[in-house]
Amino acid sequence: MADVIRAALVQANWTGDKESMIKAHEEYARQAAARGAKVMCFQELFYGPYFCQVQDSRYYAYAEPVPGPTVERFGALAAELGMVLVLPVYEQEQPGVLYNTAAVVDADGRYLGKYRKSHIPQVKGFWEKYYFRPGNLGYPVFDTAVGRVGVYICYDRHFPEGWRALGLAGAQVVFNPSATSRGLSAYLWQLEQPASAVANEYFIGAINRVGIEADLGDDDFYGSSYFVDPEGRFVGEVASAHDPELVVRDLDLELLAEVRARWAFYRDRRPDSYGNLVQP
Repeated sequence: MADVIRAALVQANWTGDKESMIKAHEEYARQAAARGAKVMCFQELFYGPYFCQVQDSRYYAYAEPVPGPTVERFGALAAELGMVLVLPVYEQEQPGVLYNTAAVVDADGRYLGKYRKSHIPQVKGFWEKYYFRPGNLGYPVFDTAVGRVGVYICYDRHFPEGWRALGLAGAQVVFNPSATSRGLSAYLWQLEQPASAVANEYFIGAINRVGIEADLGDDDFYGSSYFVDPEGRFVGEVASAHDPELVVRDLDLELLAEVRARWAFYRDRRPDSYGNLVQP
């Protein structure tokens, strides 16, 4: 495993239909691979619009099994490109049982498993409880060709417990695919993930879509995707606040050991005193 891994994110706008979104992301993956990327994550619910701006049962049609057609299609692409892919999709476990999910595919095309979004909002413009059950798979970390990868989806990022669970499980890079709009959370976007990277001593890749999906509402998704290191520093520039963009950055995994030697946060935890934190 390399000490430095080249990683990619992509922020995209809604093209109008599922197949064109899938094709656009296939092309983004090929562009990332051509630039040397070995791991890549797409945005939340990447092949569709962010339909949670409204409550309408017709959007259930975007759900599919995981693994299923889209994951298998990108599994073949991952094997072709030799790249780990994190694929945030709408999962149907069975009719009426639906999750906001991210599948992880290794660089040889093998499906490694999935994370289901744990924290589900229900506020204006984010009517997610209408569409998703809370995740029930815990906080898995996946052993991939580039190292140990975790996923934490959008609204999850406001809850420190999952970030810490991923660190305790050995995550080196955690991806946070999101769909978050300018009026609600922009003031948090460049605070929370850097703080979580510092507190948990790993890299975070934060991804947000861009643009207004006019058929669904007037929410303006502000992009600004980035990688942040365990010292809280952005790795390269933050992406555009308005335009689609492919972000490719080198992540120096040696920094993880350096930071953990400097700050012994995991040694100095006091789980014996935290019991009341998990009481309802």
